[in-house]
Amino acid sequence: MANACSFFLIRASKSENFMSFPVCRPDTACWSLPIKMLGSLISYSPSVNPKTENPDELIATGVLASLQNFIRKCIVAVLSYGPMPKHIAFIMDGNRRYAKFRSIQEGSGHRMGFSALIASLLYCYEMGVKYITVYAFSIDNFKRDPTEVKSLMELMEEKINELLENRNVINKVNCKINFWGKLDMLSEPVRVAAEKLMASTAENKGLVFSVCMPYNSTSEIVIAVNKVCAERRDILQREDVDSVANNGVHSDISVADLDHHMYSAGCPDPDIVIRTSGETRLSNFLLWQTTFSHLQNPDPLWPEFSFKHLVWAILQYQRVHPYIEQSRNLAKKQL
Repeated sequence: MANACSFFLIRASKSENFMSFPVCRPDTACWSLPIKMLGSLISYSPSVNPKTENPDELIATGVLASLQNFIRKCIVAVLSYGPMPKHIAFIMDGNRRYAKFRSIQEGSGHRMGFSALIASLLYCYEMGVKYITVYAFSIDNFKRDPTEVKSLMELMEEKINELLENRNVINKVNCKINFWGKLDMLSEPVRVAAEKLMASTAENKGLVFSVCMPYNSTSEIVIAVNKVCAERRDILQREDVDSVANNGVHSDISVADLDHHMYSAGCPDPDIVIRTSGETRLSNFLLWQTTFSHLQNPDPLWPEFSFKHLVWAILQYQRVHPYIEQSRNLAKKQL
């Protein structure tokens, strides 16, 4: 505990030099007690049933909740002395394995994964992260068993409608929700619900939450290229070649042209990409946008992902931030 505390105090007082201090992994002795403390923060809002709790237990629960909130805010304050990510992307891997390992119904893993997602959104909001993107459903997932796909579509519709009806989370973070992908491939009820949710949050100015479904990066790039080509073709059809050249319109396609037509247009590239369950593949996720992202693959399955794992991910990012910025600036000079 002393080692961990001294680390945080040094970072708070000398944040510009934090790269020179060693940080032990969360599975080592010096982190054992702090990680246990963080483990108690997994549940964002402890539920209390007044019918089954006596007054003393209610008071104790309230005190514990206040203590948890205070510890969490202290940790966030310390983290803020270092560079904080603006955009975190999650590949939410391990829902099915979570259900299988615990011998529970397969769909229960995805339901618990949704709870982990909402908690992570709120934690990121507290930390000042402006953009969150999640890989919810790949186009390739349609190749799975039709029964499983149907079950996932029903769960998506249920959770989207819950967000439409109970707007507590959306209102708390003033969240704008995007759906990136080929929405025409979704079942009609899911597509309609997704479009309704996007429309109802379009004017919100807080956290920007983008859900990739059904999505893959190859499809996104092809769609962007086709849109740029269609634009150029329309211009050439309206005007003769000489006037187009004089107006500065060229047939070459630039990186900026494609950026403008990506689903992610207007959002900064992810600073961190986190794939849970220890997998190291991007699986065709945001390939265009992740050139300078810090890729992380923590071992917990997605329903197990919690505040302590998010804190560790940001610490890891802060350690490599100078190198990432140096690489990004060098790339800009070479363009």
